[in-house]
Amino acid sequence: MATTNSGKSPESGFTPNLEEAADRIRDLNEKMITASKQSGNVTLDAYEKTLKGLLDFQEKSASATQLDWVQAIAKAHATYITDVSKAFTSAARDALK
Repeated sequence: MATTNSGKSPESGFTPNLEEAADRIRDLNEKMITASKQSGNVTLDAYEKTLKGLLDFQEKSASATQLDWVQAIAKAHATYITDVSKAFTSAARDALK
């Protein structure tokens, strides 16, 4: 015994629904990718701002000691972290494009 498809053939009823569903899924995926990229950029901005604040605090704290070698180490550390962070965030931003 064969079952019927409510009188609709696959060509007339089922296929367009699949195509419409696929289009909606593609649109949703594109929206999710766009939102993820925006979220990633916001996260990178917050990371950079926080890191800058921490490094500024480190350098100010080292300056308060009035010891040249502590100031030099703190400055070298801050410079190193800044350079590495710029490379990381630059690569991450390129990946988000």
